[in-house]
Amino acid sequence: MSEQKQSVLEGFKVFLMRGNVIDLAVAVVIGAAFTNIVNAVVKGIISPLVGAIGTKNLDVYSSCLKDPCGIDAKGEPTGVNILWGSVLNATLSFLITAAVVYFLMVLPMSKYLARQAKRKKEKEATVEVMEATEVELLKEIRDALVAQRGSGHDNP
Repeated sequence: MSEQKQSVLEGFKVFLMRGNVIDLAVAVVIGAAFTNIVNAVVKGIISPLVGAIGTKNLDVYSSCLKDPCGIDAKGEPTGVNILWGSVLNATLSFLITAAVVYFLMVLPMSKYLARQAKRKKEKEATVEVMEATEVELLKEIRDALVAQRGSGHDNP
């Protein structure tokens, strides 16, 4: 049974040491830091721009579904309040995050990979042409040697 525990621990160690897990951990850490940047952009730029029309804090936008909406004397909410401003704020954060990820990471990587694939294809095409040229050259040499042997045997 200790061998099974040991092999499970070894398997777990191998799993942790794989590049995919480490890449995922790095992505999570960078994603968390990136979230702070996006939230700062939304709070510092987008919300004030929207606030030029209304309020700077999108979270205060709401609609009352069942009156009376508010807070009673005990500090508890009354009525049914739909907080669509919070949803709008989260949606803006998501769209900004998606745009930044797409334009700063996905699009440049796609272009880079397309260039690499094109270069590889061109290189393979060049190698094929060179191989075809070599084959033709070897055939010509063979034919010339055959012709020399043929003419050489006829002369003596």
